[in-house]
Amino acid sequence: PIVRAPKPAPTPAAGEMNEILTVHPKAYNQDAQVIAENFRNGIPVIMNLSAMDEANSKRLVDFSAGLVFGLYGSIDRITNKVFLLSPEGVSSEGGQGDPTAQS
Repeated sequence: PIVRAPKPAPTPAAGEMNEILTVHPKAYNQDAQVIAENFRNGIPVIMNLSAMDEANSKRLVDFSAGLVFGLYGSIDRITNKVFLLSPEGVSSEGGQGDPTAQS
């Protein structure tokens, strides 16, 4: 059988974005999927990791960094525990540097 690669999600044109998802993850497995599905669909995601333990927070940031790299997006640290994942074509300003750096 022929297997077709999934089509990439369309990137919203400038001025068309009308949704941002805010997630307060508590469980890595369930919340990573929600973050990935929305980001893959072109929706910017704000992750507030303040309710998650340190080990799972690091895991989720590492996962998110891979996700945005693979889909040509960007990740910005807003505060120590809050991150913005921006899909390709969505720009942000004012982040606090490398989100995967140890704090």
